[in-house]
Formats: sequence, C-alpha cells, structure tokens
Amino acid sequence: MSIEIAAALFGVACVYLATRQNIWSWPVGIVNVALYFVVFREARLYADMGLQVVYLLLSLYGWYQWLYGGPGRKTLPVSRASRTQLIIVAILGGAGAWLTGTLLMQHTDASLPYLDSALTSTSLVAQWMMTRKLLESWLVWISVDIVYVGMFIHKSLYPTAVLYAVFTVLAVLGYSQWKRAGTASVAA
Repeated sequence: MSIEIAAALFGVACVYLATRQNIWSWPVGIVNVALYFVVFREARLYADMGLQVVYLLLSLYGWYQWLYGGPGRKTLPVSRASRTQLIIVAILGGAGAWLTGTLLMQHTDASLPYLDSALTSTSLVAQWMMTRKLLESWLVWISVDIVYVGMFIHKSLYPTAVLYAVFTVLAVLGYSQWKRAGTASVAA
C-alpha cells in the first residue's frame, strides 16, 4: 500500500469520527497528517506540507478542547460562530493566503503557489473552527474540499482527489449531524 493511500484511509477515518463528535478523531488525524507531510513534500506542495505540521499542533489542541473545553471543563458542545469570529478568520485566512503565496512564489519552486496557499490558509481557519466545535467549520470544509479535488486531479494525486471528494460528502454529513447536536444542546 502506498503512503498516499494509507494517508487517505486515515483521513477518511478521522473525518468520519469528527462527524460523530468522537474524540478518537484527533489521534487518528495525527497519523493522517504525518503521512500527508511526506506525500506533499514529494509533490512539492510546500504550503500543504507545512499545513500538516500546524494540523498536528491543532490536533493536540482540539483533542484537549473537545475533552475539557466546555463549561466546567467538561466536553465542548457544538456552537455557532459569532459574526466577529467569522470576520476575524476571514481576514486572517485572506492575509495568510496572500503572504504564503507570495513567499512561495518568490522563494521556492512551488507548484500552484497561490492556490495552494489559499487552500492551506482556509484549511487552517476551518481546522481551528473545528477545534472549537463551531458548526460553520463544516461549511468552510465543504468549500475547500471541492477546490482541493480539482487541484489534486491537476497534480495527478488521484487517491488524494478521491479522498477529498469523500471529505466533501462527510463534511455535508458532519454539518447535518452537528447542526442537530447544536440544536439539541440549546434545547436542553
């Protein structure tokens, strides 16, 4: 089995577990990002390679937050992002995309530097939102995953393109399940 296929399988497991709000999503995700670090290094997608390091750190943070980030240091419930949070993450995501894209364009042989950087920056936003169990994280993931499918097909990373198509479906499922969970926690 190739590293890319193994990474894809761990990725599907990770996202499926996240849709179910299962804490095992985080350690499975750590294996996923370690494998994808290697895949993206070989494909010269340096922004996505670096993203895996940040995902590792966010996975550790998310693991802790999901266990103890809720009221009274209990399990974190699903919630909605505030308007302020959405504005801040949009600004940070856009600035990160522009800065990273410019650096990659000027200092590396990166393939698709601005697209890679925009997807990377937006993925960071979505992942941070996921660590906080913000419902809107799934909407960001849906958008990003659709564009990633096209980029990975362009780069002939077909197993990864299929993975991101599956991620898109899982993100739709995650949004639906988290929306129900968030509504249930408000009613309780």
